[in-house]
Amino acid sequence: MKNCLKSILVTILINFAVFSQANFIIGVGSCLDQDLDQPIWNAIQKEELDVFFFLGDNVYGDSRFFSITKLRRAYEIQKNKLPNWLETVKILQIWDDHDYGLNDGGKNYRHKEISQEIYLNFWGISQDDQRRNQEGVFFSKFVNHNGKIIQFIGLDTRYHRSNLKGFKKSYRPNTDIDATILGEQQWLWLEDQLEKEADIRIIASSIQVLAKEHRFEKWSNFPNERSKLFSLLSKAGSNSNLLIVSGDRHRGGIYKKDNLIELTSSSMNKPSNIDYETDQYLDGETHPEENYGIIEITDKSVLIYLKNINGKILESAELMISSLNNIKVTT
Repeated sequence: MKNCLKSILVTILINFAVFSQANFIIGVGSCLDQDLDQPIWNAIQKEELDVFFFLGDNVYGDSRFFSITKLRRAYEIQKNKLPNWLETVKILQIWDDHDYGLNDGGKNYRHKEISQEIYLNFWGISQDDQRRNQEGVFFSKFVNHNGKIIQFIGLDTRYHRSNLKGFKKSYRPNTDIDATILGEQQWLWLEDQLEKEADIRIIASSIQVLAKEHRFEKWSNFPNERSKLFSLLSKAGSNSNLLIVSGDRHRGGIYKKDNLIELTSSSMNKPSNIDYETDQYLDGETHPEENYGIIEITDKSVLIYLKNINGKILESAELMISSLNNIKVTT
């Protein structure tokens, strides 16, 4: 009997040790059309996620002339399309233009208040959440995993964004002194968030931060804002590890500038018809096929993967957690 109890105790201790040392797995993805099939969830389910982060364009309900009926319909269809197993993982989300309600839309979108209400209701955001009482859907959440504090920061690149310059699909830099992506309130909030204690920060921007050479939406269209972000991240990098994730592009890839890393995961079910794209900060290739991203946090490193619809690795990177300290990004 004594040996039996000893055996049971050892088994419990072993199982607890394995659980306490298990890696923390985060899935990311964007551009999920509710009117198309979504077979990519089959591969994502096998990843045994702790968190899934929707990076925007989580429905396609935008219209040139706002139709609340179309937007509500998009969410209603998506509600029935999302797999039930997502209820077993923590869900995080930001929006982009197609769930904001206007393609390439910014601060002048007249219906952004009702769009925000519909968005928050769909995702089940509680009434006491900060997003119920602010202009925009930016947020911060913390997770404690094996003593490591992981901070998730979701940016809103729509609600306060100034007008784009140039023509659709051929935008040029807006260098106006008052041009903004985040708006004053969100900038102050972000600075405060980056001063909070965290071992690892994952910052989500619906549009790409590092890429410069394509002609579509990106932080580089607002160079002053991009430089401001880099300055903040450099400051934050002195006391935490930091990664950026983004969507929007209907192609995925991994980008590196100095020692800052960005994983772009797009699209989950709307592949691009543009086969090739490059960028000075691209590490590897971009992939126009359906894809999703995986971030796996271990005791000593962060593993980053871009995977296709079948779970095949398209691009990858491994970062030692200590090497992510002291983020310095030139502008």
